[in-house]
Amino acid sequence: MSILFRGGRVFTPKGVLAGSVLVRDGVIAAVVAEGEPAPRAGETVDLDGGLLVPGFTDAHIHPIQAGLERAKCDLSDKYGLDAYREKIADYAAKNLDKEWIDGGGWDMSAFSDGLPHREQIDFLDRPAYLIQRDHHAAWVNTRALERAGITRDTPDPADGRIERDPTGAPTGVLHEGAMDLVGLLTPRPTPQDLQDALAEAQRHLFSLGITGWQDAIVGSYAGSQDQLPAYLAAARSGMLRARVVGALWWDRTRGLDQIEELVARRASAEGLDRFRAGSVKIMQDGITENFTAATLEPYCLCGGTGLSYVDPALLRECVAELDRLGFQVHVHAIGERAVREALDSFEGTDPANRHHIAHLQIIEPSDVPRFAALGVTANLQPLWATHHAQMDELTLPYLGEPRSSWQYPFADLLATGARLCAGSDWPVSDADPLQGMHVAVNRTEPGGSLHAGYPTAQTPFLPGQRMDLATAMTAYTAGSAWINRSPAGVIEPGRPADLVVLDRDPFELPPGEIWTTRVRMTFVDGEPVHES
Repeated sequence: MSILFRGGRVFTPKGVLAGSVLVRDGVIAAVVAEGEPAPRAGETVDLDGGLLVPGFTDAHIHPIQAGLERAKCDLSDKYGLDAYREKIADYAAKNLDKEWIDGGGWDMSAFSDGLPHREQIDFLDRPAYLIQRDHHAAWVNTRALERAGITRDTPDPADGRIERDPTGAPTGVLHEGAMDLVGLLTPRPTPQDLQDALAEAQRHLFSLGITGWQDAIVGSYAGSQDQLPAYLAAARSGMLRARVVGALWWDRTRGLDQIEELVARRASAEGLDRFRAGSVKIMQDGITENFTAATLEPYCLCGGTGLSYVDPALLRECVAELDRLGFQVHVHAIGERAVREALDSFEGTDPANRHHIAHLQIIEPSDVPRFAALGVTANLQPLWATHHAQMDELTLPYLGEPRSSWQYPFADLLATGARLCAGSDWPVSDADPLQGMHVAVNRTEPGGSLHAGYPTAQTPFLPGQRMDLATAMTAYTAGSAWINRSPAGVIEPGRPADLVVLDRDPFELPPGEIWTTRVRMTFVDGEPVHES
């Protein structure tokens, strides 16, 4: 079977070219420049003035969790307490048979002090467990606290915090490891629930042109179920069409004793065409908004320097052993101390294992050149690098200067030679790569986003850290495919025909309109998996 894509431009390693692309038997056979004779093909796809790009790869995402949340009480398309309460009440009324009201997607910035309260959802006749949009906290009601036996006398876990009022009584917000105190009591999804969630997530991601991803937590975390069996079943049955790497969860309450188990989990995926489990995810700190991101100096106004979930000395030991065993290590690091601790742990490791650090909200300037020097890839979530309520009201006042100016230093990383990949952290934020590219180029909120109407949404956030569109698109294609050791991600002969047809050419748009670009068609191995 052969397909000729023509009638537009093509994003290639040599730049954006006018021409056509021939696909034969699922593989890119030729890239033909404009003016050269067009090869014959059994089928033609008219680009209609749009742009043909490689399938996007999301380097940090949680699809099964997202799929599960879309089937529960999903608050991600709402904003504000009144909107949340209305959605929760409506969901409860339509799901009278459910023992728990669970789901998530609420935003800290929707609350005056950044945190909800249990009494705001005590109108429910059942316990409630609602995960924060970024999955670092949960909002629960009094019934849920009672079900878990959480009182003013309950101690905080080592890796988390129970939010309390001045009297010490729990307020209904559980941070980080404290989420499990209630989360593990909620109904467990069945194997079929996990399969359905993965199928729904894949359908949605194909609609956004995403043909591959790295699942950033394959294991049990914050009350979630281990997703490895679902991926193995989907890969073996042929349901999984995307090219996926699972980052196996590093249990931060344990040490080197778990490595033997990780080796066995990696081996369980050997021989599968669409899924591999050769990465290990280590969460080194939390987030700035609840002061769990690990910083070098105390937070302004409230003090404290956050949490390092893995002792830095142990982290170096663990990473060295994982590296020796050929694992890729994928680290979550938000605060500048966590970034430094991660970089320190990669000293002396093998760059061939393609280690990477995700999020990178704050990097102390002297650490920026170390990414290139150590061969560590910067895994960016560009959509977060804007002025929005969470940034302006819950982050900037507590970081202070100069630390606030060290955030999301994309241009500095590029200037020092760092390799880039990119992802979304969906369902924490929108999975659409084109929205992320818009922010990478403009450092402003895309039109139509939940925060687009915020007063400073169109004021560029640290505009000196912008990147050009070609660089941003390369991070979402070749860069992230490289991290996954995927043969896709580039339009050139011999590569798999994982391709995306965009409805317009974003390189011909004013930068402020990049976000208006949409996906018309998505192909995997030359076969259509989405058509709008």
